[in-house]
Amino acid sequence: MKILFYSVRMKNIQIEETWKPLLSSELQSQYMQDLSKYLRTEIKKGKTIYPQGKEIFNAFWKTSFPNTKVVILGQDPYHGPKQAHGLSFSVRDSIKIPPSLQNVFKELSTDLNISAPNTGNLETWARQGVLLLNSCLTVEKGKPGSHRGKGWESFTDFVLKTISINKKNVVFILWGNYAREKTKLINKSDHLIIESAHPSPFSAHYGFFGSKPFSKTNIYLIKNGLDPISW
Repeated sequence: MKILFYSVRMKNIQIEETWKPLLSSELQSQYMQDLSKYLRTEIKKGKTIYPQGKEIFNAFWKTSFPNTKVVILGQDPYHGPKQAHGLSFSVRDSIKIPPSLQNVFKELSTDLNISAPNTGNLETWARQGVLLLNSCLTVEKGKPGSHRGKGWESFTDFVLKTISINKKNVVFILWGNYAREKTKLINKSDHLIIESAHPSPFSAHYGFFGSKPFSKTNIYLIKNGLDPISW
């Protein structure tokens, strides 16, 4: 079954079935309808919006609600051609790995003493229960942050609160000041919050490198009887 969100190209957007009872009313809310109208209007003006319509809710298609045990929160999608595909920090297999993700892989390699992945596609993480969620799910080509304040933050804040209330022992990985502001939405007694500087080249040396988020995540999951992530 599908949830319909008449967005960028009036396509039917898929989310995995288990999210439906949790998100359907929010997706049908007035502010989401206003957001949908805004996106359609932008397209009619000839603007290019990323990711493509059918991939806007990809995070909720690749990771089911019951399987969600880690959340990595980004800001908004990549704004370059063919990069964004609905998963935070992730790019398609054939796309050059962006600088922030290169730094994520450097920390991963150091933290777990493993080789860095040779692709920036993080779907293998998503399938294991890592919800790769951006605060804003769309962006205009070449204009980072262009869809902030249009309604997406209200929706993704609702998602974070929904996970916090309805699940236990989820690891929330918050990189950078923007993501760290979301700690107020998460019940710290029920979940683990891992905070650090953002992996951007401008800030990675100010607390991201050496923060060991991947080993900390797996230690917590194992401690609580959950399978670790094969990063």
